[in-house]
Amino acid sequence: MPVFAETSKPTIVLVHGAFADSSSWNEVVSRLENDGYPVVAVANPLRGVKFDGEYVGNVLNGLKTPVVLVGHSYGGSVISEAAADADNVKALVFVAAFAPEPGESAAALSSKEPGSTLAPTLAEPVVLEDGVKDLYIDQSKFPEQFAADVPLADARLLAVTQRPITDAALTEPVRKAGWKNIPSWFVYGDADKNIPPTTLQWMAERANSKGTVAVKGASHVVMISHPDEVTKLIETAAETIN
Repeated sequence: MPVFAETSKPTIVLVHGAFADSSSWNEVVSRLENDGYPVVAVANPLRGVKFDGEYVGNVLNGLKTPVVLVGHSYGGSVISEAAADADNVKALVFVAAFAPEPGESAAALSSKEPGSTLAPTLAEPVVLEDGVKDLYIDQSKFPEQFAADVPLADARLLAVTQRPITDAALTEPVRKAGWKNIPSWFVYGDADKNIPPTTLQWMAERANSKGTVAVKGASHVVMISHPDEVTKLIETAAETIN
């Protein structure tokens, strides 16, 4: 695990979602580090909720500090799973993210309300040896679907470097919901095309959010297009930790 300089600030652990990688947090990382926070951006395997949750849990176990655990999109399912068994997680931040109840899946929540246009933008899946499929967004459709408020050249790079998620991961129900016992904050864009904003707001209300920010006109990658707002909410959560 990384070795950080001595600080009284909690460690911020960032977990990316589907069709993305840890670099999606770059603008947030630079701001957090500039403000003196130690940061870990986890490479989420995107293989399945239980598998990914255990992986993130192992990362958390290696940290000997209080943690603010942050998840984007499908990463919200993963942090919900991982946080339930991690005593050092003191706050959760959901960034355009799922906050499922035990038994709920990302796929079920994304279709709870009309508005998600993700399914028609998916490319031909990659069939793996065990019959599970890796899913990508069609590169030509990625900018408009995933990152409509990001400069087009940057959105095209995101499209090319996206990481796949298994179809099984999106339909696998979570077993645990850390947000039931850990204070949680929510931020999302009101122009999100992957997860309906009405669902994102509903999940925040269900989780008794300590603070919810809806960024006007922001896409699904609100942490890329509006890193100041996302960083501010993460730091607000961090400041509640004694």
